[in-house]
Parts: sequence; structure tokens; C-alpha cells
Amino acid sequence: MARNKLERFEENKTFPHFFEYRYENGISDFLLKGKWNDAFFKNDKPIIIELGCGKGEYTTGFGLKYPDKNFIGFDIKGSRMWVGAKKSFDKQMKNIAFVRMYISLINAVFGKNEVDEIWITFPDPHLRKSKSKKRLTSPDFINRYVQFLKPKGIIHLKTDSIELYDYTMEVISSNNYYLHCSSVDVYQNNISPASDIQTYYEQIWLSQGLTIKYISFSPNYK
Repeated sequence: MARNKLERFEENKTFPHFFEYRYENGISDFLLKGKWNDAFFKNDKPIIIELGCGKGEYTTGFGLKYPDKNFIGFDIKGSRMWVGAKKSFDKQMKNIAFVRMYISLINAVFGKNEVDEIWITFPDPHLRKSKSKKRLTSPDFINRYVQFLKPKGIIHLKTDSIELYDYTMEVISSNNYYLHCSSVDVYQNNISPASDIQTYYEQIWLSQGLTIKYISFSPNYK
């Protein structure tokens, strides 16, 4: 397994759409910050990002379904990300990119008003109260997103955790964010595009009778 991981890490380096944000010498802006459309995608199509993308099932799935949009997946697990990077490379998908980095440093990657939508797909809910600031829908993280999210830009949360769902709904209410949609059973309600893609683990959870929760909201709706 260790050898397989090393091989994947090495192959990641060969993909032209796979980036690793290196910051050993201090935090500095990513080379494509504020330039994603012009310098990388070479178009003016909307940019949608996925935080905690894992194997990139949503990043690549949405990329195939919506070729008129650009998608960037973020995670720190390079071996998992290889799956999506390899698939999108083999399919010659020009609207896909991956960045391996800690999501807490996301502000170094994008300029003001550069991102149209954020998808947070099955993140660690960090159920312990002492870990609440690590939740990707915490006020601390949302304040980061606002710095690069467009006015009326949308944040999507998809989770199997009712605790994270309830927490996020409370964050939205407490901060007067604009709620577009919420559901405790996204597939029963057939809410697109949240119901358009199912990951491998989603299918397992659904077969066990679990429900998938979904929220979409805008923190700077103007």
C-alpha cells in the first residue's frame, strides 16, 4: 500500500492540472491566485470548487455533466486525489483542476470575486465542541470564503451528519445568511444538482437506510 501511494504521488506530479501548494518558507500567494480563468482554464466560465474532494467524484462528475463550468477539487490526501486526477487526465477534461493543500490556507489560492460556488461534500463533522472551529461551515471558515466568493455566490453542504446539518443551519440563522435550500433527505426530495451524483460511500450509506442532508446558502447575498 505504501508503495502504491508513493507511485501515485509521483504520477500526480506529471499531471498538468494537479498542483501542490508548498508553503515551507512561509505562506505566500499561490501562482494562479486571481488568474485561474485567464492563465489556466483560458476562458471566462464560472469557477466551482470542492473542498475535501477525496477521490474527486464530485469534481469530475460535475465536470462531465457541466462542461460549461470549471471545477477545482481541494484536499490534502494526495493518494485519494490521484483517482480523480487520473480519470480527468485520461478523459482529457480541460475544465478540471486539483490542488493538494490544507483547506485552512484556501485564501492564498483565490482573488476577490474569483469563485462562483463552493461545494463541501461529506466533511469531517468534528462533533466535539472543542473542534467546532475546524468545521468547514464554521463562521471562521465562511469568513475565509467570503474573501473570494462572488456576491450571491453559493455554498453547498452535503453531509450524512445531522449534527453538522443542524450546526450549519444555526450558523446561517445567527449570521443572517441567505438560505436557498435545505433538506434532510436530498434524494427523496430529488434536489438537483445535489442529487445528481452519488459517491461510492453515499451508495453504501443509502443502502443502510441513512439519509443525506443538503444545504445551500449565500453568506454575502447582495
